[in-house]
Amino acid sequence: LQFFTFEQYKKLLGYASLPPGLAFAVAGLGSGLTEAVVVNPFEVVKVTLQTNRNAFTEQPSSFVQARQIIKTDGLGFQGLNKGLTATLGRHGVFNMVYFGFYFNVKNILPVNKDPNLEFLRKFGIGLVSGTIASIINIPFDVAKSRIQGPQPVPGEIKYRTCFKTMATVYKEEGFLALYKGLVPKIMRLGPG
Repeated sequence: LQFFTFEQYKKLLGYASLPPGLAFAVAGLGSGLTEAVVVNPFEVVKVTLQTNRNAFTEQPSSFVQARQIIKTDGLGFQGLNKGLTATLGRHGVFNMVYFGFYFNVKNILPVNKDPNLEFLRKFGIGLVSGTIASIINIPFDVAKSRIQGPQPVPGEIKYRTCFKTMATVYKEEGFLALYKGLVPKIMRLGPG
């Protein structure tokens, strides 16, 4: 979905008179926003299942959990689309930075005729792109996890909106709390 929509947005932006570097970044943003809308309900179900403290054999299936979320909280921003703005930020920012950086740098650095060195060139550019994108978008990821995960006080919703959640985390836990999980995120997305 990510790469398919990126290519479609890139084609669409081909008709606009944007500099190529900006076109890649905007196409990346569009692909990330599209991806976020599609994956967010699955993220809500996943986080709900991951934070369920019952024994594995007592947990409902993904389908049953999704039906329960819809029955209890609906399809909206308190139900199956909880945390959508944070997910939009997470995917939109990541893809914008990743694709914008990757294609701009790839076009600047000369292609190597040796296939092994060419692989290393592309891998290195991708690694740097994924690392930079992860560093920039992780506050959105932290906000998404706080919004979609269990609230600190059962029955009370502390984390409701993306930017308010980021501000609360910053105020109560400090700036570095917005970067919790950065190293494993880079280890997962950087090489990708």
